[in-house]
Amino acid sequence: MLTSITRTAALAGCAAAVTLAVAGCAGEPSAPEETSPAAGATAAQADGFEMTDAWIKAVPEEEGMTGAFGVLGNSADEDIIVVAATASVAGMVELHEVVTSDDGNSVMREKDGGFAVPAGGTHVLEPGADHIMLMDLGEDLDPGSEVRIELEFSDGSTSSFTAPVKDYEGANESYDDGSGHGTEH
Repeated sequence: MLTSITRTAALAGCAAAVTLAVAGCAGEPSAPEETSPAAGATAAQADGFEMTDAWIKAVPEEEGMTGAFGVLGNSADEDIIVVAATASVAGMVELHEVVTSDDGNSVMREKDGGFAVPAGGTHVLEPGADHIMLMDLGEDLDPGSEVRIELEFSDGSTSSFTAPVKDYEGANESYDDGSGHGTEH
């Protein structure tokens, strides 16, 4: 009989221990996460973006690269930053700036930090200055054709625009590929 009582007590003790362990693991109920009304109301950078006067320099595919130009506009109350771009006609797209190298020549290089467009303002992309570089071209870019470019902003939002391809004799800077050997564009 003692065995039966001991066994019952042991089982009751185990049940109580399991109940306490489960209750201890559950912890206190967590409070709902606090959210500010502004968190859901924040506009995406792409919402304030507009592109005007867009165009791309016409080139044959074998030239390998070309530039896209125009005026990036921002109608929002906060600055926006373009951090990346893509285009189906190019294997790689970079945001570029033109700077003067140590030897006095103008060279293109990737622009650190992207293109900042001030609140209510613009940022001009033009030959010999900031531009969108379409590289590893997969086709000829003939005058009269159009190219769609998608931009990504620092908040992860995106926007796209279509640019006509035009003849242009300028924009022949060297590209500084980081190897110390520039290539002609």
